Amino acid sequence: MARIVIDPVTRIEGHLRIDVEVQGGEVRNSWASGQMWRGIELILKDRDPREAWMFAQRICGVCTTVHAITSVRAVENALGLQIPVNATYIRNLILAAHSLHDHVVHFYHLSALDWVDVVAALDADTAATSRLAENLSEWPGNSIHNFDNVKSKLAGMVDSEQLGIFANGYWGHPAMHLSPEVNLLAVSHYLQALQFQRSATKVVALLGGKTPNIQNLAVGGVANAINLDDATALNMTRLYQIKDLLTEIETFVKQVYLPDVIAIGAMYPEWLGYGEGITNYLAVPDMAVDAAETSFDLPGGTILNGNLTTFRQIESQADPYFRDNVTESIGHSWYEGEWERHPWEETTEPAYGAFEERGKYSWVKAPRFDGEPMQVGPLAQILAGYASGHDRIKFWLDDAVSRASSIAGTRLGLSELHSTLGRHLARAVRATVLAELAHKHWGLLANNIAAGDTEIFNQPEFPRGEIRGFGIHEAPRGTLSHWVVIRDGKIANYQAVVPSTWNASPRTSDGRLGPYEAALIGNPVADPEKPLEVVRTVHSFDPCLACAIHTFDGLGSEKGRVRVI
Repeated sequence: MARIVIDPVTRIEGHLRIDVEVQGGEVRNSWASGQMWRGIELILKDRDPREAWMFAQRICGVCTTVHAITSVRAVENALGLQIPVNATYIRNLILAAHSLHDHVVHFYHLSALDWVDVVAALDADTAATSRLAENLSEWPGNSIHNFDNVKSKLAGMVDSEQLGIFANGYWGHPAMHLSPEVNLLAVSHYLQALQFQRSATKVVALLGGKTPNIQNLAVGGVANAINLDDATALNMTRLYQIKDLLTEIETFVKQVYLPDVIAIGAMYPEWLGYGEGITNYLAVPDMAVDAAETSFDLPGGTILNGNLTTFRQIESQADPYFRDNVTESIGHSWYEGEWERHPWEETTEPAYGAFEERGKYSWVKAPRFDGEPMQVGPLAQILAGYASGHDRIKFWLDDAVSRASSIAGTRLGLSELHSTLGRHLARAVRATVLAELAHKHWGLLANNIAAGDTEIFNQPEFPRGEIRGFGIHEAPRGTLSHWVVIRDGKIANYQAVVPSTWNASPRTSDGRLGPYEAALIGNPVADPEKPLEVVRTVHSFDPCLACAIHTFDGLGSEKGRVRVI
């Protein structure tokens, strides 16, 4: 049995090591190991809860806004503090724009090169590429002239042996079989996506003050002064600038991103049978439409064993069903002890040691929901939305599956979503729904301001004694929760249970694999020296190990290296 070690897995945030055992051309066993320690919990201890979000958003250089907003939600939950509805809408717009940026970047710049042979695009007929593109959408960037320019630039890079961002790829790998025309189409859109993801980032910067680390939050609301007569405040000119940017990214998502995922995925139908793994799903509600947060535009809930009839809704961001059922264990994690605890009761005491596949082998803890491993991410939310009857999720998912079936020449169903490619399709559908919801929440904010409401902040008051709170958010990579214990106005304990902690979870003490590990079982591996197929499935989760780990110790022994991009 061959042992493959990919360390680090690149095109992700943070340091992830994947070990797999391969026999007969497929993965028989796997281990996912977070290779650095986060430690933010210790940094936050004894600090003022009002400043926790400023530290928490620096857990990661990618997932900044999501940690910031989840952190303030945790403190507000502990206080029972309701924020003004303007603050709710502004936060929602930031979160939607951040997710749109993140999803576009993930597909094109972090995972498309697992499927697209960049060098093979040089054999494309640009006229045929343009005809193909026109059959997929009406995107104006699909002209023959554009494809000629991209092909010429690519040829220059290859001829000079200076592939830059496309260097070190597994070009010519037997698992890559797109036509040259589809490869050229994807490379062209890869380059265009660099421009259009900026539109979403600008929205975050305009509302958040800067990006990636936003500055406009406060426990109790936001710091965006609203004054229609002040050029330096949030006024109608600024609001319409935001609206125009949201329109740009919505057009790109609907006319480029979603069609590309459908087309490329349908041309790899065999990959609808790989990467299933854990089919317990967890998502939380988000995008509240009222200040009391009683109604949400994004649904949440749990699904067990991939069966949508088991769906149980999470009703609110303070739902006891979520609050009472989250635990983390450290049986295979580099921390003191062997416990399984609720986040409010956890400790963060590092105890680094050797990589022991039957013992401790990761900085990532092992979250469980009511004792079960759960997969989180866009697939979980899309399935939760479908099970709950969410109109726009059902519309776009049914439409996407129908279009993919047409291209693949076979009838596909929801069961194929439990796969490596299913996660990509769900992410594109979520981006499409979010693009529409961003416009809705822009309208809610603009209309509320037009009605004369300019309130943005409610003053928090911290009591003596102990209070506890948690904040939740459906981040780009899935369910994110922050848990805080406040004692006499100071943080006594702080824990962040993040999406990649759920998905990169090591085994628990009873031996059950985490979602990455389980999804790799049965994956094909055509060439152990170039384990592209392993990277495909890992990338489909959009790992963010900077968030998941709880600083690498160089005393660890190295078993081998695989160079990947």
